[in-house]
Amino acid sequence: MTNFQKQFQGKAVLVTGHTGFKGSWLTAWLLELGARVIGLSDGVPTTPAHFNVARLEPRIQHHVADVRDAEVVADIFSAAQPDFVFHLAAQALVRGSYANPLATFHTNTMGTAHVLEALCRLKKPCVAVLVTSDKCYDNVEWIWGYRETDRLGGKDPYSASKAAAEVVIHSYVESFMRDDTAIRVGVGRAGNVIGGGDWAADRLVPDCMRAWSTGQRVPVRNPVATRPWQHVLEPLSGYLALACALAASPELHGEAFNFGPRAEQDNSVEALLDALIREWPGAAWDNTSGGATAQREAGLLKLNCDKAAHYLDWVPTLDFAQTVGLTADWYRRYYASPETSMADTTLQQLHSYIESAQARGLAWTR
Repeated sequence: MTNFQKQFQGKAVLVTGHTGFKGSWLTAWLLELGARVIGLSDGVPTTPAHFNVARLEPRIQHHVADVRDAEVVADIFSAAQPDFVFHLAAQALVRGSYANPLATFHTNTMGTAHVLEALCRLKKPCVAVLVTSDKCYDNVEWIWGYRETDRLGGKDPYSASKAAAEVVIHSYVESFMRDDTAIRVGVGRAGNVIGGGDWAADRLVPDCMRAWSTGQRVPVRNPVATRPWQHVLEPLSGYLALACALAASPELHGEAFNFGPRAEQDNSVEALLDALIREWPGAAWDNTSGGATAQREAGLLKLNCDKAAHYLDWVPTLDFAQTVGLTADWYRRYYASPETSMADTTLQQLHSYIESAQARGLAWTR
């Protein structure tokens, strides 16, 4: 039995945003660990969606609710009486934040405040991991990885909403949760996650998969941008490790942690495209950078994950080639038979990831 199984088996775990890309993979993992999962989401965000094709809804308590509704959130928390909470519900797209900034701030900032308020009302111990983003940093595009102590900020509404959520979290911890450690909160910062089952609009890999599955070329607006690409299971293992550490170590209450790939694994959009094309023969793309509708996006972003390595004994498992290979394989299987359940493929990839982590002797696999 792994450390994660010991911690989560039989526990009530509430996941906000459980129907989203990351949330659905986390839900599948928690179910595999034997947890009783309660999901809170305002609906399934895309068609198709990993949540649906992996057939997760019948296996959980599924609540359709909006984190912008404070009382509904509080009622679901009260009924669930969770042992653990993972807050992933968000408006997660930079370009979407330009189109609707008020909804982005309301969901990402006030939605987080509503989750914190619901946690404060619980009358039992609970560990909560609140997920923000690597975009919460005031990105000056330097070559060094951002550390958890670096300045927060954000020029676009999405990034600013995530930085604002961090300020709200800090305020609640210091004002209402510092003296009573029955509720323990940690913050996870990660971004540029790829993997099977993501169909969000205006996101690189989903755009490629939609186009290439029908033999079309994909337009690419910023091929020289560099990002800390990582497979979806990498930050999820970090969030689970953080929850375990918080349960055991009250001194970590209120701390934030970066979860990203190895330091040398920052790759450009073009490098990711080239790697995907090797896995998807015949695919092609067009450079559309500098168009009239282009909006400001960061060119360079790196994370320093030393804190997670030191305090959580967490390091990434996969290299870039493995990350791309798992991602392309999942989509290839889906598009070969769209009506077939992808639950088995999801679990196969989860088990493969765990075996890779075990082979490396990572702490959470023991």
